[in-house]
Amino acid sequence: MRKSIGFLGAVSLFALISACSPRGDSTTEISKEEAAAGEKPQVKLIERELLFGNPDRSQGRLSPDGSMMSFRAPLDGVMNLWVAPAGDIDAAEPVTHDTGRGIPRHFWALDSKHLLYTRDKKGDENWHLYSIDLESRKIVDLSPYEGVQAQMIAQSESHPGIAIVGMNDRDPRWHDLYRVNLKTAERKLLLENDGFATFFFDNDLQLRLATESTPSGGFNVFEWRDEEWLQLFEIPVADTFTTQILGFDAANNGIFMLDSRERDKAALVHLDLESGDTEILAASELADISKVFFHPRNHEPIAYAVNIHTNKWTALEEDYADNFSALNASVEGNFDILASTLDASRWVLYTDRGNASPVYQVFHSGNNKLDQLFVTNPKLDGLPLATMYSQTIRARDGKDLISYLTLPADADKNGSVSAPVPMVLLVHGGPWARDTFGYSGAVQWLANRGYAVLQVNFRASIGFGKVFVNAGNGEWAGAMHDDLIDAVDWAIEKGITRPDKVAIMGGSYGGYATLVGLTFTPEKFACGVDIVGPSNLNTLLDSIPPYWEGYRNTLHAAVGNPETAEGRKLLQERSPSTAPTR
Repeated sequence: MRKSIGFLGAVSLFALISACSPRGDSTTEISKEEAAAGEKPQVKLIERELLFGNPDRSQGRLSPDGSMMSFRAPLDGVMNLWVAPAGDIDAAEPVTHDTGRGIPRHFWALDSKHLLYTRDKKGDENWHLYSIDLESRKIVDLSPYEGVQAQMIAQSESHPGIAIVGMNDRDPRWHDLYRVNLKTAERKLLLENDGFATFFFDNDLQLRLATESTPSGGFNVFEWRDEEWLQLFEIPVADTFTTQILGFDAANNGIFMLDSRERDKAALVHLDLESGDTEILAASELADISKVFFHPRNHEPIAYAVNIHTNKWTALEEDYADNFSALNASVEGNFDILASTLDASRWVLYTDRGNASPVYQVFHSGNNKLDQLFVTNPKLDGLPLATMYSQTIRARDGKDLISYLTLPADADKNGSVSAPVPMVLLVHGGPWARDTFGYSGAVQWLANRGYAVLQVNFRASIGFGKVFVNAGNGEWAGAMHDDLIDAVDWAIEKGITRPDKVAIMGGSYGGYATLVGLTFTPEKFACGVDIVGPSNLNTLLDSIPPYWEGYRNTLHAAVGNPETAEGRKLLQERSPSTAPTR
């Protein structure tokens, strides 16, 4: 029978510490001074500010012409945008002076004269798009309308100073398309949208494709031809999380896609729009193609990555084979290619060993030289950060659960422990996302306090094929939760932890999973930390933002349909606050 446990919402992290703390309060945190001195005491606690505070720098970018660099860094304690000549970080100057929540995301306009960023107001998620003229330093709100949520749709090198922006100020459900001047914010209406979820422009900034939700939760793809929308093909509901359009080829006659139709794992394909013929350019039987790196100017795919435990990059063109041989040999840990200069001579890399501060680097494709752009948080250097280990855990029905185990540094015996330690099951949000290998302040904080941390890609996580994603349909608090329990049982069997020393924690879907763990399977967890997790699925689906309208049917197919009696019953039974007593 289910125990009666009160719902605490966003529970204080101290609940976890007090419920199953492995260490007493006599140890002290490593101070900034000790960190700077490079001391490595294994029993002392790393100061929380070093793990959760602002990094020194993040989001390293090069301008498309390669002349400038940009990044986020604190200004009076708030994350703002800085620019500098490429390679001269000491000359960096702030170009924003935000005093609120800071700037969360930025990117370059293709003219290399404007820097773009998004920001909302006090967390309302109505994201405005801003442009900075780097010559005058003038900042312009490109979507200066109350309550609007702006979406950056497209830009083109052949149309400098122009962006295609979606704005939902006319109807909060749908984003109309505007051609916007980056300097003046003057906008020109291109399309009044009454039902399309996404749009795709070609390399000459011409509107070509749009998607519309089907009643089953899939999408129809339409092409704008001869002044009308013609249906091109359908993405069935089973393929919605594993199929997507990436962009147009150089001639604007075809598109590149990640496509799982007629297969399980998403492959990189080229689709000729006139004939409908498709060509498979790359595929893997192990996992989806997760990343594709395109030449920014000729729009041909240079390389692709498959991420099982870490990214594995493979060149598609012989001219770049030597580059990726050099990268795979020289980069330690995981790496991602974030962007490239327009001539593809310099690539911005994000490299991550998991137990050190991530590093932004610049790779020179002409000579295979790798330069450091910056370390995100150099204060972590020399501290006793824990090692992350990749694991494959077998679920009860035979599915492989790609997972990551991090052990306390002073208990780690090359991936095992001599005696069980308390463990936190850290559940990712989404759920249509995934845990990946790499540094995490939260993981390091828990490991430094003496906890093993287990992160599990349960069914519905993306990257492992459509069968794995769709195995989560209708299985919130069902088979998705069984995967988490199977992972806990694996850790107990391996001697990593004890049955009475397991906590569950997560945000968003991970918070929901926490509430499920404390109500549906309370015998499995000593405590839990729910961070903004929904406790009532009917309420959750009834209250989605208006601009999610184009994805409503997809959500209903994956979670449950509150518009039917059967669906509402399922959602009630799978909601921690309304589920029947077990």
